[in-house]
Amino acid sequence: MELVSIVMLSFNRKNDAAEGIGELLAQDYKNLEIIVVDNGSTDGTAQMITEKFPQQQVKLIALPRNIGVAAYNIGFEKAAGKYIVVLDDDSFPEKNAIPRMVDEFEKNHKLGVVAFDIKNYATLSDLSDQSDSSDLSDQSDETNYRMAFNGCGAGIRKSVIDKVGGYPGEFFLYWNEQDLAIRILAAGYQIRSFTGIIAYHKYSPANRESLRAPFYYTRNLYWLIWKYFPMPKLIKDTLQLIYGSFYYTLEQKTPVYLRATLWAILNTRKIKRKPVDKSIIDKLRLTYKPAFIYYK
Repeated sequence: MELVSIVMLSFNRKNDAAEGIGELLAQDYKNLEIIVVDNGSTDGTAQMITEKFPQQQVKLIALPRNIGVAAYNIGFEKAAGKYIVVLDDDSFPEKNAIPRMVDEFEKNHKLGVVAFDIKNYATLSDLSDQSDSSDLSDQSDETNYRMAFNGCGAGIRKSVIDKVGGYPGEFFLYWNEQDLAIRILAAGYQIRSFTGIIAYHKYSPANRESLRAPFYYTRNLYWLIWKYFPMPKLIKDTLQLIYGSFYYTLEQKTPVYLRATLWAILNTRKIKRKPVDKSIIDKLRLTYKPAFIYYK
């Protein structure tokens, strides 16, 4: 039985983290290494984990401040498993998800990421019968558009992370999965999702400031385009994004999109351009609308 490392990021959701860790300890798959990286929580999350869960059950990495998605990379570096399961503190895998994930990885050595089928935690009781399903239908199709993967439930081959690197720390929040997905696909690995490999997510809005999401979504989208897109598409999509930033600034009466645009331009030194083949970009479903729907 291969060792699987769970890397969970926690930030100011103490009760959710406790519940998620409890679900992990109850998993059918027992050869697990549970690593929780606490991102500078101020609600006592780190203390709760220390008091409630022995070190041999949960390895806690308590950071002094919130460093965003770069905190996942610290967990990735410490992980000893052949495969890593990435989770938020308000998500957890269904009880059969991990062994099914391992089976898919073992069958296909070009499989870099198993994207879990994310279900709403609120409907957990209605969906629990799915855990007994033998249907592991592959939802992805190499000939069609595909998403990257959802960071609240995904399995990643550890050797792939070692090869291409982890999340882009300069992003802080949002679009980090797409950034990593581009590098994984460019390295020749596959990203596939399976209907029978399920994770549950609470979709909690707690601790999410209203202006933070549109700022990071917009700024990081510029950076994602500038890092990886071939030049003709880079120019086209940059102009499209600039237009959207001005349009939604006027529609929503907020300067957040123009501030994000200016920040992206003034801080381009933080990114390094590594354009990939156009076919990779064309097959990723990179919709720009999410950048402009989170302002409240």
